[in-house]
Amino acid sequence: MSHIGHVSAVSLASSSRVGCRVGSAEVNALSFGASYSMGSKLRIPTSNGVMPKLGRGYRPLKVVCMDYPRPELENTVNYIEAAYLSSSFRSAPRPSKPLEVVIAGAGLAGLSTAKYLADAGHKPILLEARDVLGGKVAAWKDDDGDWYETGLHIFFGAYPNMQNLFGELGINDRLQWKEHSMIFAMPNKPGEFSRFDFPEVLPSPFNGVWAILRNNEMLTWPEKVKFAIGLLPAMLGGQSYVEAQDGISVKDWMRKQGIPDRVTNEVFIAMSKALNFINPDELSMQCILIALNRFLQEKHGSKMAFLDGNPPERLCLPIVEHIKSRGGKVQLNSRINKIERNEDGSVKSFLLSNGTVIQGDAFVFATPVDILKLLLPEDWKEIPYFKKLEKLVGVPVINVHIWFDRKLKNTYDHLLFSRSSLLSVYADMSVTCKEYYNPNQSMLELVFAPAEEWVSRSDSEIIEATMKELAKLFPDEISADQSKAKIVKYHVVKTPRSVYKTVPGCEPCRPLQKSPIEGFYLAGDYTKQKYLASMEGAVLSGKLCAQAIAKDYESLLARQQKMVAEASANMS
Repeated sequence: MSHIGHVSAVSLASSSRVGCRVGSAEVNALSFGASYSMGSKLRIPTSNGVMPKLGRGYRPLKVVCMDYPRPELENTVNYIEAAYLSSSFRSAPRPSKPLEVVIAGAGLAGLSTAKYLADAGHKPILLEARDVLGGKVAAWKDDDGDWYETGLHIFFGAYPNMQNLFGELGINDRLQWKEHSMIFAMPNKPGEFSRFDFPEVLPSPFNGVWAILRNNEMLTWPEKVKFAIGLLPAMLGGQSYVEAQDGISVKDWMRKQGIPDRVTNEVFIAMSKALNFINPDELSMQCILIALNRFLQEKHGSKMAFLDGNPPERLCLPIVEHIKSRGGKVQLNSRINKIERNEDGSVKSFLLSNGTVIQGDAFVFATPVDILKLLLPEDWKEIPYFKKLEKLVGVPVINVHIWFDRKLKNTYDHLLFSRSSLLSVYADMSVTCKEYYNPNQSMLELVFAPAEEWVSRSDSEIIEATMKELAKLFPDEISADQSKAKIVKYHVVKTPRSVYKTVPGCEPCRPLQKSPIEGFYLAGDYTKQKYLASMEGAVLSGKLCAQAIAKDYESLLARQQKMVAEASANMS
């Protein structure tokens, strides 16, 4: 299996969660196009462990299964804009001769491209290298029937194209919405959490401001004031200011604005790792500002939902069924080996590793940027459009799943920010997700990041390091030596090349979906769109790619007719 630094066209393939509430009863998805992921598991025979003696005053938390209602998203500007773009495909005049569009990669970008092309009346042929759908949202079922995933996927209210997609497919009920909060572990107080609660009664941005002002555990009042003053230019400068911050890291921007380092350490290390799996000294400030902009502009922008089960079946399969119902095709185990070209340099076909040749009227690469770069023809690499891609490199990430022999109590029915040096975010999926629900045993899913120094290490080393961090998060329930809660089994999924690494200076390198090669297009969260490296960005990139192809319909059809005529003339 290939690790970082040992990537080949053969081994690099496309890859990469309502409700139960732990705690008092309540009223009823950065991820992260994908890359080569390696899933490993270990099952450990164990007898039922004995619960440790708990301290005085300890009150067991009660599990209550309740979802929160779907928030009202339809009236936001971004949702309406996304809905209009979706409708433009359905309402477009039906093509006299539908285009056959060959798409490489059945992650969210490829699925989105195919879905909207099919809506516009064309015939997508979607090719996936592996035997599983989803790319970075791929998942697998183990011998016990338990699922393990490429990443911990969260669906935000500020994902308008993703939310529209769920509605268009009629699967809104598959999102399990959580309370409108952000919950951070407190490293200086092991086992305790600090919350940012967004009040329902206030509109944006006041609900976010209230959440920050009410939290006195992570930031002091002087720090909050300095942070607010530092953010003023971003609030007043709008999108142009946000885009101009691409060239500076989060850490350097904070210092430039006079914001104390403690603000970065307390809040933005966790946020940076959740958004792009790297620390604030590496992440472009543009990425943070885009997220803050969405969260502050929309009342429900930062509200989170988990998918109610495994992504390939609960999200990807409905898209595939939609594509097929409109005459499209989806083929698994169809790895691209070579881009074959015509004499004029345009794409003639995709040659698969099994020798099959797939021809079409237009061609799309919806794989991770690292895979695209491996398969680009040599002379294309000198074209500025493609040459700029050299700076876009996937970031490594590891997703860890641990099944314990008991139900852990120090958790919430929510995404949790660990604020650990090794872990990013985590969730007890036996509580947050219907399909994974288990009243007797917890399954923690954790994002291990930054992972560059760990992706080549053994699974046992990664689990050992994870357990040491979990002992700080669950001091009364977990110990590194398993003298408390015991591991029943685990899975480690390594993705050496995940979403593109959003370091300063990347924005000018992101390509438009239409390439300078006639009939050749790109889709993926690394392409130009306003949601950066995310599930939302992948879906939007697919819509923009489909839009570009639809706009080029006449020229693509004329080109194809010309080529057919020339071929006929040559034969005669």
